[in-house]
Amino acid sequence: MRRRSALIACLLAAAALVARAQQKNIADLKTTPEATGYKSTSSYDDVVKFMKAVDEASPIIFYTSYGTTFEKREMPMAVVGTGLKDASPAAVKASGKLRVHIQANVHAGEVEGKESTLGLLREFAMGQHKDWLQSMVFLITPIYNADGNEKFALNNRQRQNGPINGMGTRANAQDLNINRDYMKLDTPEARAFVKLWNDYDPHIGFDLHTSDGSYHGYYLTYSPPLNPDTDPAILKIMTDEWFPAVTREIKAKHGWDTFYYGNASTPGRGGGGGGGRGRGGREGAPPAAPGAATPPSTAPGNPPAGPPAGAPTGAPGAAPGGFGRGGPACQNVAPPEGVTREWRTFEHVPRFHNNYVGLRNRFGLLSEAYAYATFEDRIKATNYFVEAALNFANQNAAKLKKAIADADRARIEGTTLATTARMKRGGTVDILMGEVEPEKNPNNNADMCRRKDVAKPEPMVDMMWFEPAATETAPSAYYVPADATKAVELLRAHGIQMREAAPSGSLEWFAIDANTATQNFEGHALRKLEGKWGPNAEMKPTGRWLEVRTDQPLSRLAFYLLEPTSDDGLVAWNYLDDQLKDAKTYPIARKK
Repeated sequence: MRRRSALIACLLAAAALVARAQQKNIADLKTTPEATGYKSTSSYDDVVKFMKAVDEASPIIFYTSYGTTFEKREMPMAVVGTGLKDASPAAVKASGKLRVHIQANVHAGEVEGKESTLGLLREFAMGQHKDWLQSMVFLITPIYNADGNEKFALNNRQRQNGPINGMGTRANAQDLNINRDYMKLDTPEARAFVKLWNDYDPHIGFDLHTSDGSYHGYYLTYSPPLNPDTDPAILKIMTDEWFPAVTREIKAKHGWDTFYYGNASTPGRGGGGGGGRGRGGREGAPPAAPGAATPPSTAPGNPPAGPPAGAPTGAPGAAPGGFGRGGPACQNVAPPEGVTREWRTFEHVPRFHNNYVGLRNRFGLLSEAYAYATFEDRIKATNYFVEAALNFANQNAAKLKKAIADADRARIEGTTLATTARMKRGGTVDILMGEVEPEKNPNNNADMCRRKDVAKPEPMVDMMWFEPAATETAPSAYYVPADATKAVELLRAHGIQMREAAPSGSLEWFAIDANTATQNFEGHALRKLEGKWGPNAEMKPTGRWLEVRTDQPLSRLAFYLLEPTSDDGLVAWNYLDDQLKDAKTYPIARKK
């Protein structure tokens, strides 16, 4: 008995020594920025090698993949959690914990999130964040736009302050912006994303970016879902509790200001360069000017009163100096004398990640590290944001899960929801504006902009939220003809529940008054229908039909896809063009 006890003790001691050695090895594992003095960012191979190293070193990290890019690269994912038998959706769901998806590098010139997530994986491998692991399980995808990441060039996001050895492109290998693809699903990357969300059903989705354009006084800005059809209780938690807590923690621990994403825009002056999040361009196109600040005159992180809703009206006018613009680089411009500028957010449409996640009744957190802070500081700012946000999630896991469960059970039938939206004009909020100075990239002598330690409060009109521009009353069900195969396939790809059933009950049909397709965007001539719903005795449904009920968890997403006047649905993205040619009536019926 004594010999057996001694043997067990020896084995345990040996295991402890191995564990300590592994932790030391992982502590010595460096990301590419750390290994190069923050001159370079990670290649695809660097990311995969790093992820496999932490997988081998830790029993709670599982390396896997969740899809394939356009150029056939595997899309890597790390599943992190205690008590998991493997990385499968079944194992993750069986944990009963809050499921958190952290995604980075959708725009592969915005590389801070990629590096931040690798650092987080190293921390998990070293045994850190045990408190988080009691309540959460993590799905970490550091390099969503893997193809764009490999197109390194010194002139990608040239005025961004590093990495000086270059970075990837905004678009993927199809020359499409994947952060405009969450509804139409034209890219294999977006298809992989929605499959991940259908399979694992995360409660929380992070999307980590880097800002473009205007010179504000913040190290990082953020945004919740902006579509006015987002479940109100989910949005209220984010704006009343979550983001204020994040802002306070970062300020208290690190002295850095953060606030809601926005552009400093002069009223009546369009096209001034605000389009980073709001435009679908690539790296050389005029970008959007992000920015945000903790207003000194208000509680940190508190947005102005009023619910979100709607779409921006025209391109906001931002401070000069964004990526790809002509004129002097890094030129600070004073606000117009006697004019109150506006602080404008980006678009409400669910083709953007955070808005799409919101329509799935989930918490969507967008972060934007400030482009003109140093590369090292941008990684730190992203680390601080993720840490503070996860601290709140850990402390409020039960509340977050309950809000989601309530939203999934709620019936939208009979409620008024937006099909299009517009920015809502609010009161005045103090925004911290900053300054930059030129700094040469030693590799090509090009001007980069560098953040100066300046923060000037400027009162601006709150244009951070949205309101419906057009609405419809949600029905109890829609009926989709089974031969509308493109539309049916897209609905299924999103995870919308359907069943074969003949149209019945009090049916309405949409009479088409106008049918136009003019604006070219991401390879689509965006279609717009005008008309109205009503009974139509002449419509006699025949053939096979699929019923889409609105008492399902994805009812808000289904509504936005199926309504004929939706600005981001099946009609807009040409999925019903065959059925709409010369049509006087929308081919999909609905039941009150």
